[in-house]
Amino acid sequence: MSQPRHLRGDYLHFQPITTRWHDNDVYGHVNNVVYYGYFDSTVNAYLIERGGLDIHDGDVVGFVVSSACDYFASIAFPDRIEVGLRVGKLGNSSVQYELAVFKAGEEEACAAGRFVHVFVDRASNRPVPIPESLRQALAALVVQVPG
Repeated sequence: MSQPRHLRGDYLHFQPITTRWHDNDVYGHVNNVVYYGYFDSTVNAYLIERGGLDIHDGDVVGFVVSSACDYFASIAFPDRIEVGLRVGKLGNSSVQYELAVFKAGEEEACAAGRFVHVFVDRASNRPVPIPESLRQALAALVVQVPG
């Protein structure tokens, strides 16, 4: 079964990231678990900068409830990468992010992943509607992908 192609033009926001020496594993490439850190950093930077998420004192926080990643080509330190971000589904209290890792300047992704945040009240850990400032920022990234 062939994997779908993930192209740079399919993503609406990009976060540049510099790989670090300790991202490499003993096989000489970035370890699979590190990609999740790239995804988390990309999403949270976007939510803080564009949606006004207050990670320290805000009433609402996002909990990751599902995640996955597919790998197509390796990256390694000192590669410069860009993580593409889009929103595949925007619900009342949840959002599914779709992300892809690109080497700087390349059109095809080295990896593509997805994860779901459920927004909850910080005090009770119960789901709440996505606050309007975050919803607007996320709505700007919603795409309809054929298939």
